[in-house]
Amino acid sequence: MYIVALVLLLPTAASIYYFGYNALLVIAVSIATAVLTEYVSKKLRRRAFVMDGSAVITGLLLALTLPPTTPLWMVALGSFFAIAIAKEVFGGLGHNIFNPALAGRAFLQVSFPIEMTTWTAPTGFSFDAVTSASPLSGAFVWEADNLLLYKELFLGNISGSIGETMALLILLGGILMIATRIIDWRTPVAYIGTVALLSFALGQDAIFHVLSGGLMLGAFFMATDYVTSPITHRGRLIFGLGAGVLTVVIRLYGGMPEGVCFSILIMNAFIPLIDRYATVKPYGFKVGKR
Repeated sequence: MYIVALVLLLPTAASIYYFGYNALLVIAVSIATAVLTEYVSKKLRRRAFVMDGSAVITGLLLALTLPPTTPLWMVALGSFFAIAIAKEVFGGLGHNIFNPALAGRAFLQVSFPIEMTTWTAPTGFSFDAVTSASPLSGAFVWEADNLLLYKELFLGNISGSIGETMALLILLGGILMIATRIIDWRTPVAYIGTVALLSFALGQDAIFHVLSGGLMLGAFFMATDYVTSPITHRGRLIFGLGAGVLTVVIRLYGGMPEGVCFSILIMNAFIPLIDRYATVKPYGFKVGKR
């Protein structure tokens, strides 16, 4: 857990660099609320509170999916929902069926759609936030060439959620976790690859769709969650494929510009079914009746 938290410091540092105090406050409130909520929930359930890092990661991931100008009371509400409802109600760590951070994000999305789709341009540590459209929104206009757009998306100098715009550092963190075997490569590769191929097949800019929104963050840090992802290699490929298809469908034909959050949550619900039919058959033979 703490290794993942350390890796997440890469996009976190970039988000603070681009969005300044706004990002720092959102991150601090989200993490503090998550830890406090887990502590109170454990006490109410008469369970031992162990600082295992899971609440820290949930609070941090939730913050990284939020717009930098999200009201702090709203951040606290989403973090409370992620821990108390999406995690502790199911029994705590290891028993939740949905990714807690994404559940908190989805709760805020359906409850406060205007605030959750109000984006600002990167202004550093300036307190003057400038409203700007995110790349996936219909109001986004780019007058320069596509190569410059790819560069800005890759380096994070563009409107979006706090931690979703720096594709370079998210990709670097994902490679580090794959190299150290903290996560399995199959889910993020299947997820990102499906989005790229399906976008291209539907006549869309595949590079744009891979670098835009929360795809990178979701593929490496949320779809690979140990508790809410399949246990077999084949199942992880199926999970990534399904999430990729849903992401593209929601982006192109749904009522929301981004589909990463709900695509992963929907696939979370199919994990028991995936694990049932994607389990590798054991070696051996059946013993006949005597």
